Amino acid sequence: MGGTPGERLSKARLPPAYAAAVRRSVRVTLAAAAGFYLFLYGFDSAVAATYALFAAVAMAGLSHIPGTGRQRAATLLPVVPACWVLITIGTYLSVRTWSAVLGMLVVGFVLAFMAVGGPRPAGAAPGLQLMYILPSFPPYVPETLGERLVGATVGLVLLILAEAFLLPDRVPGVPYRELAARAAHHAGRCADDLASAPYTLTDTVLRAARELSGGLRSSRVPEAERPAGPGVRARALAHTGLAARTLLGRLAALPPPPDGPAEARAWPEVLHAVRDTCLETASLLRGREGSGGARSRLQAVRHALAEGAEPGATPAGLRRHAAVLEVADAALAVSMAAEIAVRGRAAPAAAPGRFWYARMRAPQLWWRRLSGHAGQRSVFFQNAVRIALALAAARTIAGLDTLPHGFWMLLATLTLTRTTARETRSTVRVALTGTLVGAVVVAALLALVGTDTTVYAAALPPLMLVAFTLGPVKGVGWAQAMFTMVVALVFAQLAPATWRLAEFRLLDVVAGSAVGAVFGLLAWPKGAHDELRRSVATMLRSAAETVVATTSQLATGGARAPVATSPGHRSLQHALIMAESAYAQYRSEPKQLDTPNDTQDWQAALLSGHHTLWGADRLLVPPEPTVVPPLPQEPAAAVTRIGDRVAAGMLLVSARLDPIGDTPGTPVAVGARDFADFAAEPPGAPRRYYAAVEWLDSLMTDMERITSDHK
Repeated sequence: MGGTPGERLSKARLPPAYAAAVRRSVRVTLAAAAGFYLFLYGFDSAVAATYALFAAVAMAGLSHIPGTGRQRAATLLPVVPACWVLITIGTYLSVRTWSAVLGMLVVGFVLAFMAVGGPRPAGAAPGLQLMYILPSFPPYVPETLGERLVGATVGLVLLILAEAFLLPDRVPGVPYRELAARAAHHAGRCADDLASAPYTLTDTVLRAARELSGGLRSSRVPEAERPAGPGVRARALAHTGLAARTLLGRLAALPPPPDGPAEARAWPEVLHAVRDTCLETASLLRGREGSGGARSRLQAVRHALAEGAEPGATPAGLRRHAAVLEVADAALAVSMAAEIAVRGRAAPAAAPGRFWYARMRAPQLWWRRLSGHAGQRSVFFQNAVRIALALAAARTIAGLDTLPHGFWMLLATLTLTRTTARETRSTVRVALTGTLVGAVVVAALLALVGTDTTVYAAALPPLMLVAFTLGPVKGVGWAQAMFTMVVALVFAQLAPATWRLAEFRLLDVVAGSAVGAVFGLLAWPKGAHDELRRSVATMLRSAAETVVATTSQLATGGARAPVATSPGHRSLQHALIMAESAYAQYRSEPKQLDTPNDTQDWQAALLSGHHTLWGADRLLVPPEPTVVPPLPQEPAAAVTRIGDRVAAGMLLVSARLDPIGDTPGTPVAVGARDFADFAAEPPGAPRRYYAAVEWLDSLMTDMERITSDHK
């Protein structure tokens, strides 16, 4: 072989997927086998050995907690007391089948509903389900509760130590804070370029802005790095990414300044303040403390520009003025959200509307997240109901028929039930094939070896290494085949076993997968795809109402007060949350489930909801009480027509996403470019007219992106 030893070693390395699987397999095997053998052969406690092994397997093999080993170890620390509670409840409720079923229904729902907390709670939920399932079967022996708790605790502690210190993982991706910092830094560069001639961005800079903006999309960020939790810092970091995407888009669309107006001299000052604020924000996100002076300066120059002299300004100048103010507002949002993401509740007070979460404590934020999803339109609620009903039904069947090793049936139900009937059906078919192959191998092994536990004890660790390596990489068929052999070798050491153990395993998997298939068919069988369409359509209808209400109030004027939010804000925000959760699940489902005609840009749809919220608040919520005069007749009529047009576009898009029986087959065009009022310059139109038109034009651009042919 040619090349240096280092080059030969590099060529011999495993593919990344196998390398990661090997590292995790070594950790779970060592933790599970060490606890199992310690209690079974060291202390002659089959109960503690069983719980030590299954605790490690449940939280590392069955659960899919994202992140590096140390990140998973940190997630597992609070899991230990949760496992104590679940084992205790399961032990005492196993006295009767009906009590065990009722507990399964409640516990199954609660643990599945934990997915609202983000990828880490969602990943830990299946393992926690098993920690209730395992003790919820006969015999009813509450006197063994101590052994169960000790065994599970030792298994979890060994797993935490292995995850934290053994074979460390490579960092799965760039942290979201760094992605946001890069976007903010590039936005500062864009603002600097736009502050001087030729007042445009080069193709290279625009392409980089698009790439950095796209890099902040959740679908392109590793699960462990997504800011999806309900806490202050996670919400603020997600807000930072969204505001950064908006800022980059506003900078890319900023028109060049017109010739002539003296007011143009203020624009470079604002853009330079935007540049400094973005650079300060990038430094803060990277851990370097800043004084906050750049944001204060931007606030000052933004206020001066907004309140400056207006007479004599040309329509082109007023449009540029409105666009620059939108850039400044987006930069301020990025800066404030980033500071909250870094400092949490210690950050300076922010505007109560956009940053409503900044002063809330964790229990309040968790309650808002949970209560917001407590309804059948939430995909998290749908998934929790589906899995809870399936597990309760499986526990009922196992209890009434007294299936041997009935918890295997619930384990099959838990692991094979998917969010769509189609995916469940294909998964069950492959799983049954794998289980059959594994059962045949196990039956032959048990028939040949008999009751010689020494053989099983020697074969278990290497078999676990292979099982937990191939299963995650090769798919559910391999996983079921290998796991069938693993559990057979485990139970063959706990009690004398015959070849019929393989028969029981196959029977339980068939029964459990049948239950999962039935409930996958009956309870929201199409998964998040249809719910995503419905929730986005609902969000757009709510946004249309907000647009009409906002333009109406702009036209009529009246007293304005610095309230928390504009009218309709809360309803639109809730609809947006539902749409975002449906999109999150939609992204997790197999790509082949997408329909051929599904060409909507869902990210544009979600951004349009945020743009509607932010624009309405900016136009209607002043920093201090004031009385706004009504718009002159022509500008009032024009802004009303434009608002109606945008609202109509939103309603047309919503009808296309969620059609009913009499929805027109040929969709009506929703574009803004054929609507002359967007370019209208009515005499006497003040700045707030052009600010509203700028906002409405950006919303119509969002509608065009939603219905474009680019996914």
